[in-house]
This record gives sequence, structure tokens and C-alpha cells, in this order.
Amino acid sequence: MLAVIETGGKQYLISPQQRIKIEKVKTAKEGEEIIFDKVLLLVDDKDKVTIGKPYLEGVKVVAQIEKSGRGKKIIVFRYHSKTRYKKKKGHRQPYMRAAIKTIK
Repeated sequence: MLAVIETGGKQYLISPQQRIKIEKVKTAKEGEEIIFDKVLLLVDDKDKVTIGKPYLEGVKVVAQIEKSGRGKKIIVFRYHSKTRYKKKKGHRQPYMRAAIKTIK
């Protein structure tokens, strides 16, 4: 069974027992279950494909949050030549790692 879900402005192709790295969800904490109700596509065990317009009604994906953290630091450097303008910043994107339990 496969499904395509939307969370954090991105789309993920998932299957049960899979671990995914998603954008941080403010309401979820480590160890909690989270429900993704924005399911775009569902493929059954018998290869029956169901496509939503834009989302499927009554289909939910249940996942458990395993870990939350921040990614590697990315350097953001701005430079304008001939004007002595330089700015250096760092950015670490927050993420959550979730284990997919079931697709209902």
C-alpha cells in the first residue's frame, strides 16, 4: 500500500513501516501520534489507484514522531562588489522524523 501525503508544503510518497523526515509541526511532540489527513493519492494492495481532487475524503495516515531536531548549518553569505557590503548568517532548518504506522 502506498500513499502520497502533503505536509509542510511538500509531498511525500510513503508506505507503512517507513521513516520520513518532514518539516517541523508545531503541535506535535516526540512520542506523540500525528495524523496526516491531506492525502493526495492512494494505491491499494491490489494496485487500485485512487486520486483526490485535491485531497481524498476519509483517508488518513497515522505516524508517530520519533525525533525532532535541527539540520546541518547552512551559511548564507551576501556580498556586493565595490561597496564593501558583506553579511554572513547561518541557518538550521528544524525537522521531525516520523515513522508511518498505518494508512486507513
